[in-house]
Amino acid sequence: MSVPRSSVPLRLPYVVCAVLVLLLAGCGTGGIAGTGESGALTRTAGAPGVPGPPGAGGASAAPSSAGPAAVPPGPSPAPPREIPGLGPRTRAAIPAGARQAFVVTGESPDSNRSTAVLYTRDGPAADWRAAMAPWPAHNALNGWTAEHWVGDLRSPVGVYTLTAAGGRLDPPATAFPYDLSPDFKVAGEGFDGEPLEGSFDYVIAIDYNRVPGTSPLDHTRPLGAERGGGIWIHVDHGGPTQGCVSIAEDRMKELLGLLDPAKDPVVVMGDAASLSG
Repeated sequence: MSVPRSSVPLRLPYVVCAVLVLLLAGCGTGGIAGTGESGALTRTAGAPGVPGPPGAGGASAAPSSAGPAAVPPGPSPAPPREIPGLGPRTRAAIPAGARQAFVVTGESPDSNRSTAVLYTRDGPAADWRAAMAPWPAHNALNGWTAEHWVGDLRSPVGVYTLTAAGGRLDPPATAFPYDLSPDFKVAGEGFDGEPLEGSFDYVIAIDYNRVPGTSPLDHTRPLGAERGGGIWIHVDHGGPTQGCVSIAEDRMKELLGLLDPAKDPVVVMGDAASLSG
């Protein structure tokens, strides 16, 4: 709100001031009013017969030395739209340069069922937006953990970069480094008795306890072998995993086509309560 300009009474000659004193004594109300709501000095119209500047009914305001009235600031820009369900701690863990985030949200800390959505943004200060509808997913048999260890059958909670892919089958159109190898083979049965064959036809390595940018088959474990590794996004076999995240084969091929290493993609994964922190 702009501030009213101050009105400063003109100084009248001494003789005129003496006349004013005599005239005002019989007027009841003086020619100078008090301050308004803003606290600025205001002035009423002069009483009849009281001299003033030519063309005015009373003394007018002198030019203000306060300068031009302040211009009210415009509305502040709205903050960028964030990814739904993520709390401040999780959002802060997403690198500033990341423009793709594959968010896997578990139903509960001990559940092996999740929902996955890929979000994108045009820059660090831009809105996040969903690039696809939610996909059903599986995670580890026993749910989630903030500190993964070998054999706990829990998926690690956190934000991890995605830098390499691979598989037993020729890749779909993808910009990701892709290691085509027959070593992406698996046999046997899952926890629900479902066949595991084909689960590693397409995989994307999650950079938990591994060297980013290397093949998903690389067994280097910077945190130590006891902290587990080989945590991937791979083809769903219809049941819980040992620690990975799995989605349907068609969804896996679609994700490989959407992820762009130039956008520094990450996976944000964990149960809903953990991610909301």
